[in-house]
Amino acid sequence: MPVHEYPVEVLHLLVSPEHAYFGRPRDGAADVPTSDLDEVQVVAGKGVVGDRFFGKAAHMDAAVTLFAVEALEEIARELGTGALDPLLTRRNVVLRGAELGPLVGEDVELRSGDDVVSLRVGRPAHPCAWMDRVLAPGAHHAMRGRGGVRCMPVTDGVLRRGPAVLVSPVELDPTRAGLAVRRPRLP
Repeated sequence: MPVHEYPVEVLHLLVSPEHAYFGRPRDGAADVPTSDLDEVQVVAGKGVVGDRFFGKAAHMDAAVTLFAVEALEEIARELGTGALDPLLTRRNVVLRGAELGPLVGEDVELRSGDDVVSLRVGRPAHPCAWMDRVLAPGAHHAMRGRGGVRCMPVTDGVLRRGPAVLVSPVELDPTRAGLAVRRPRLP
């Protein structure tokens, strides 16, 4: 099986011990602590240590979310909003230079520093209606098909902010990182 390596940058590592977006968006987000860390510990089958999804049975296959910052930049351009805060998307790992859509169903590695974390990419990370409230009106719709991917960690390791390498079994096109992936509807 061919292996493709792509230089990426880990821009943000988000950890939040509680949910902030629940209930009705018009009521506002909960005031919960959220940390943008220089490094995070990832545990196989459980997720990011300290995060709200860590070790939760309902989220074992989707405990770590990868997100391409280019998607948010393209959404901001389309909506004419100016820069949008990637931390408000509440995705754990915000990357630059990573086309993520083709990775659904694949096992990948993210190498940062001296560590390697293996991830099984399970499904797209669909945006919620909260995006219209916390990012900008229209962001929920604009984020569809480019909300990132949800993964299950397969190995333990540390992810670090900064230069990294994404190792993929499928060929990717980093110039497509901000484009929406529209899956065909089944008949």
